[in-house]
Amino acid sequence: MNRPHLDEQEHLPCSMTSKPAAVSRKDDLTWSEVGQLGMRYARFPIALLCVEAFYWFLTQPSDTLAPIQVTEAWLWNAATNLLYSDGEFVASTLSTHNGWLTRLDFTHPDFPGNYNTVALYVSDECAGVHEMIFLSTLVAMTEGVPQKLKIRSIVVMCSIIYVLNLVRLIMFYPIALEDCIANPNQPECLSGMWNFHTAVYEWGFLVVLITMWLIWFWRVGGPARTLDASASTDELWRLQVRKVWESKHVAMIGIALVLIAFAAFNVTTNEEAMEAKETLDVCYFSELVTSECGQAQNRWDDAIGYAWSLSALSLVVIAGTTMTIERKDEHGQWHTSLFKVRNADQEE
Repeated sequence: MNRPHLDEQEHLPCSMTSKPAAVSRKDDLTWSEVGQLGMRYARFPIALLCVEAFYWFLTQPSDTLAPIQVTEAWLWNAATNLLYSDGEFVASTLSTHNGWLTRLDFTHPDFPGNYNTVALYVSDECAGVHEMIFLSTLVAMTEGVPQKLKIRSIVVMCSIIYVLNLVRLIMFYPIALEDCIANPNQPECLSGMWNFHTAVYEWGFLVVLITMWLIWFWRVGGPARTLDASASTDELWRLQVRKVWESKHVAMIGIALVLIAFAAFNVTTNEEAMEAKETLDVCYFSELVTSECGQAQNRWDDAIGYAWSLSALSLVVIAGTTMTIERKDEHGQWHTSLFKVRNADQEE
């Protein structure tokens, strides 16, 4: 048996072999994987931006969502009268605004003005559709969740948003009533109602929507489903970003962008349309309901209608060209998986 080589003090000599400074872990992400992960989560802001742009063009003409606005105004008026009317006065009355039954007039002896009324109306932005589209986009873009579960969740969440928005409208009357009883017949007594409306409109609903989506994401097992999104599921179809681009697809995107730019340029250079828009801004700020405001509204709607049509059509073309619907084949495999296998076979 050979003894190890010892020095004069019977000690083993120090080894001069060097070890690697750092060992790369097998589970570290490569830069390509980081890029793919970033693109996966970048779909959320991109989709929300596209939805916001489409909604902006959709609601440029006044009362675009008139059926929903009318139903909410009717329910708002009925609930307000049921909760706050008494034998001396009727809490609110329903009337027309721009030809639609979307205007409510709050009445009480302590409200300011000669007629002791406060005029409000349900605009397309107050209908809650904006919030419904926002939340539906978040649910639809969540990976790993079956499509049927997404559809059911969207229907339930939109119904909840509709009710919450109606509750928000019903809260206007008691807030205004309490402040005006404390400071009767003074315009300042309506500040509390407007502050409540501004707070809910600017950030209140956003907090509610994000909270609803987070709760839903946790209840359906979103984290685990997202991690296992590449595994097989019970989905029969799914919506995916187009992976194979041809020249015709790029051409369609280019034409759509040109149409959007042309529509925006046509509106901003129309002097009559811009004058009507300035008049409308004054009417909205001062809450005026006059014939001049109505004429300005009609002129602006006529000018914006052409641009809205072109822009909405262009956005639909962009969405239809960018996204594709993938279905499973008879073997239960996605077309994307088969495409990768065929490419691997060709490379071999």
